Amino acid sequence: MPKISVYIATSLDGFIARKDGDIEWLHTSGQGKVASDEDFGYKVFMENIDVLLMGRNTFEKVLSFGGEWPYGKKPVIVLTSRAIEIPKEISETVSSMSGSPEEIVSALDQQGFEDLYLDGGFTIQRFLEAGLVNELTVTRIPILIGEGIPLFGPLTEDIPLKHLETQSWNNGFVQSRYKVLSGAS
Repeated sequence: MPKISVYIATSLDGFIARKDGDIEWLHTSGQGKVASDEDFGYKVFMENIDVLLMGRNTFEKVLSFGGEWPYGKKPVIVLTSRAIEIPKEISETVSSMSGSPEEIVSALDQQGFEDLYLDGGFTIQRFLEAGLVNELTVTRIPILIGEGIPLFGPLTEDIPLKHLETQSWNNGFVQSRYKVLSGAS
């Protein structure tokens, strides 16, 4: 089965976006704007990924940024249960898929994908609940936003994690990586 990794940032109080989807706060910290040359290990992470799976809301948010498609030629699969329009300029690398997390992973395994990057709050919650996530990398931004879209949601049972490493930066960002010990571990 493919390895499924999450690489995401949250506010210190655990939100990935405001209720309206706004994520502008991700680019700030207690010490001001984040340096444009700092990617917090994202480039290295992406070099080891075969395909990016993202929820429809995340896809639409990325499209709203305008400009160049940030994933280059990396295959991206948008997980959605409704028809979706994919802009022509990215249609060679972006496709859509629906189904249960187990069906999606099985199909991608049959296509030869080995390292999957999972993005989007609801999508991450579904795959965690299904026991399919192998690793979580969470960067905590030193800001409290009070309410918003949470990274984690209700679970039918606890999901034990093994801490692998934590790194911090001078701007207050703290990134921790965990191995998921249940399900797909």
